[in-house]
Amino acid sequence: MGTAERDRGRRGGLRAEDAARLRAAVERSTVVNLTGPPGIGKSALLARLLADAPGRSGPRGTPGTPGTAGAREPAAVVVDLARPDRPPVPEGTGGLLILDGADGPGRTAEALDALGTAPRRLLVVSRRPLAAVEGWTGRVQATVALAPLPEPEVANLAAEAGIEDPAARALVVRLSGGVPLLAGAACRALHAGAEPGDEGAVADQVAGELTERLARELPGTRWQHALRLLATVGSGDEQLLSAGPELFTRLGALSLVRRTPLGLAVREPYRTVLETAYRWRRPLAHHSSRSRAAAYCGTLLARAGTPAARAALVREGLFLNGDATLRGMLFPAAESPVRVAPAHDGDADDIGRLLHGWARRGGFDGARAERITEGWLAHGTSAFRLARDADGRARGLSALLPLGAATADAVEPVLQQHTEHVAAAPRAGGLFLGAAYATEPAAHARILHDILTDSVLAGHLVVSTATADYQRLVRGMGFRLHGSVREDVYRCGRRPEVFSHAFAPASLPLWLERLGGRGAGPGEHLVAGVTRALRHLGDDRALAGSGLLAGPATSTPAALREWLREAVYRLAESGDPVDAEAGAVLAAYYLGGPATTHHQVAGRLHLGRATYFRRLRRGVTAIAAALGEETAAGRGGGVPAGAPAPPRAP
Repeated sequence: MGTAERDRGRRGGLRAEDAARLRAAVERSTVVNLTGPPGIGKSALLARLLADAPGRSGPRGTPGTPGTAGAREPAAVVVDLARPDRPPVPEGTGGLLILDGADGPGRTAEALDALGTAPRRLLVVSRRPLAAVEGWTGRVQATVALAPLPEPEVANLAAEAGIEDPAARALVVRLSGGVPLLAGAACRALHAGAEPGDEGAVADQVAGELTERLARELPGTRWQHALRLLATVGSGDEQLLSAGPELFTRLGALSLVRRTPLGLAVREPYRTVLETAYRWRRPLAHHSSRSRAAAYCGTLLARAGTPAARAALVREGLFLNGDATLRGMLFPAAESPVRVAPAHDGDADDIGRLLHGWARRGGFDGARAERITEGWLAHGTSAFRLARDADGRARGLSALLPLGAATADAVEPVLQQHTEHVAAAPRAGGLFLGAAYATEPAAHARILHDILTDSVLAGHLVVSTATADYQRLVRGMGFRLHGSVREDVYRCGRRPEVFSHAFAPASLPLWLERLGGRGAGPGEHLVAGVTRALRHLGDDRALAGSGLLAGPATSTPAALREWLREAVYRLAESGDPVDAEAGAVLAAYYLGGPATTHHQVAGRLHLGRATYFRRLRRGVTAIAAALGEETAAGRGGGVPAGAPAPPRAP
């Protein structure tokens, strides 16, 4: 294939390799499914296939002869099932019947009827793979699935559309996620007067064109708000979306919606487009929706009964509560087909190749990095997990070693003076992350999700990284910073920094709450955790299950007890008379002996019932705020300006 043909194949978002795959499938198979999400270029590819075939002429729905040049093929008939004025599906034998637009109520069933009317070759164009549709299991002989375009090709599309400003092209690439329909709509919005900085305005026009396309799958408009709400909250069940059973079922039938452990979710990049448009149209409603979803996720997390459920809810919580850096790395506006699984003995070459890529990207000295990673490899390939694409090619990896005496020699070079503190007992049983790398951002996000899941299951994660973006990521996730190691072990001009985080089940809601509300006062889970700890201040067994133990200053029941006592006494000595009264209420009720009751304390302090309970709530909230800020500072997150100072010893 020459350069001219390759360029022609890419024009308009079409790729010559896709056309070649489709031609081969049609020539070799009786029933072929051309599939891909909305706007990915299926109909355009089909038109190109027919236009390039000898003997093709006339409008769609008339005979044509798709095939390779010089081949003698029976006539082809194209029927667009989505057109209301289309002719009926013809009956007869021989030839190729092409059914476009096989999405929406009754259309896949109609395509299935056409398959049974007479022996013929059939090409069905659909957004969902027919293998996932009732009645089609086992009937499709070949499936050609179209994938999003690479970023350079999207930039070329924008250039061909007359978008000359580099910032505007970058916006088209970012919003489209490789989908030609979304790229074209973004270009049209820019030509209509939107500026490159008006991401919401551009996304709104893109979302409008997308919604029009979706109408052929789901008539009416009632579902549209539920869809943009779903895009905003990430994953949603029927209760969170306030959708009845019928609407929830209809949403789940849309081609760009998938099912997850937590309910429905919109596929990328459509989710990003819909959420960005919603935030532009109704910013306060968008903020309220995300806040409500975050609180709902925290409630589910506090009640989750299995580690797998907690891991899924932690991912959702990070999506809803995380900052821009965290969301950009963990939740890019693109999906990856890779699957992550443990490496095997035969994967050593792939591991070595990917580790070299990891070292190059980090700017590490190759020989030095190889010596360090050899220590990890000495514990077997099971310490690595590989991300493989649909063709089985390794696209990324993570190095996750179990913490304990057996791996101390492997982790010590990058932990050094912190080894005993963060990697020894009682932390044994957690994981050490040495490397995470992928060849493209969406695959990298899959690897990070896999690391997160394993860390929640293991209960503890230690990270050593000399890379600035990873340091920002773990800081954004609220990990505790232990400091730098003594040496520049990778010879890159930067010393690795060591972080850790305990994923204790009881602490997870408080952790996510702090991520979402840092600097805005304590959330309900943190306040509730402080209340429970004060109520059981003398019970070591009860305190051992407290989520507050995740804090650097409250890592044991004894430390938590001492911290809370000091905090109460400090509040009672406050120069603010209302705060001092609140501290006195806490001291009298929680530290005054087991027989003390609210009624007794209120009487002793000469407070009315309403005033007493207001002071009680104020005191607990102040203690929770101080604990949250001390925890943030101890994890390297800093203390926001104006935040209450952590308590000190009286």
